[in-house]
Amino acid sequence: MNSNIIAVAKDNMVRISPTKLSLLVNSIVNMKVSSAVNHLQFSSKRISKTVLKVLNAAVANAENNKQLDIDRLYIKEAFVGKSLRMKRWRPRAKGRAASIIKPFSKITIIVEEKSENKKDKS
Repeated sequence: MNSNIIAVAKDNMVRISPTKLSLLVNSIVNMKVSSAVNHLQFSSKRISKTVLKVLNAAVANAENNKQLDIDRLYIKEAFVGKSLRMKRWRPRAKGRAASIIKPFSKITIIVEEKSENKKDKS
């Protein structure tokens, strides 16, 4: 993997379960950045705004730090991991308590510049 043509952006504290987040993130892998932005802007999922912020951060990293062309960027990888879990308690009958687990997730988006090298068969 050539580190000169990739850019990475991460968010380590996303307040949603990894299962729900991975459904949205896996739908934008191998898309051009412009079509992925449109996909996320018009998505009805609540978390799509957070994923869009991370994607825009990856594009800004590619443009400013690596001097890559925005028009040729596509999403090479996007993956989700587990982060911390908030533990809360709900009172139940007869003095008991039931636990409530509020999970957090990590998201990483890697964008890469696709080269336009087409080999002519002549």
